[in-house]
Amino acid sequence: MKKLMTLVLPLFLSLIVSAQDLEIKSGSKGIYVVHKVAPKEGLFALGRVYNVHPRHIANFNGIDFNKGLAIGQQINIPLTDTNFKQEVNTGVPVYYTPGARESLANISVKYKAPINNLRGWNQLNEDNAGANTKLIVGFLITNELKDKVVTVAPRVEESVSNVKKADAQKKAVETEVKAPEPKKEEPKNVETEIKKEPPPIVKEEPRKTEPVVVKQPEPVNTDGSGYFKSNFYQQVKASPLSKEQTVTSSIFKTMSGWQDGKYYLLINGVEPGTIVKLTNPSNSKVVFAKVLYSMDKIRENQGVDMRISDAAAASLAVNETDKFILKVNY
Repeated sequence: MKKLMTLVLPLFLSLIVSAQDLEIKSGSKGIYVVHKVAPKEGLFALGRVYNVHPRHIANFNGIDFNKGLAIGQQINIPLTDTNFKQEVNTGVPVYYTPGARESLANISVKYKAPINNLRGWNQLNEDNAGANTKLIVGFLITNELKDKVVTVAPRVEESVSNVKKADAQKKAVETEVKAPEPKKEEPKNVETEIKKEPPPIVKEEPRKTEPVVVKQPEPVNTDGSGYFKSNFYQQVKASPLSKEQTVTSSIFKTMSGWQDGKYYLLINGVEPGTIVKLTNPSNSKVVFAKVLYSMDKIRENQGVDMRISDAAAASLAVNETDKFILKVNY
């Protein structure tokens, strides 16, 4: 019975999402689509359907990663450069409903969609979008919603342009000047040709093929502590640890770290490029992060000693979204 539920649940989630069009929204944390939680849905199931890390969903919504979701709860699913593309013509369409007098130029700037793509996706020949008309502004990339995947054909005007271009090329070929006929060669003297010795045959030595060296990708740390763990211990060998502080920290947003484990932080008094060890004293979770730059003279950094990337905060299982306490070693 448990195995049957495991097979049925992804299909059930796909049917729920398939029943509704995806409509883009924007907020202080970025662009997203809204999902209404159905029975037996959790963060891992939503992450699989929408092709986004479940911890990223939890952090984006400011909810506890370890707690379940309530039926009917509105969850904002972040659209990232991993699951949302605007340079393709196929995928699950994500729509936007423009207001009155809202032009394609405004929509292009608002959602960073190339205006030519907006015209092509929506078969438009002018920049007037039309109020209350759903427009495709990009595509969700996922393997779970195959019944929702569409491929957008090129605009009619583009096809006509291609036909005209082909006709012009055909006319150009027809009007080309005919090439002159080759000159007839004079008859050769047979006796002279026989007396000529054939040129010596030079044997070419086979070229040596250099072996192709395939560079193996650098391993990504799999224990959750991040990509820079080995760099930290190499740094310690060269310069032993001299600082240990307990500081007030907050979060800044970045796309890095969710897939590659590269975590970053901002802190005063530490040389940029230094790898530091971050420990969450409430649960003893550890990550290793690289210093980007200091926080001097930045208004939003007032009241905190350090800011860490949201991916690092997720790996540390930080529940607070405003301020929290961390231990720093370097």
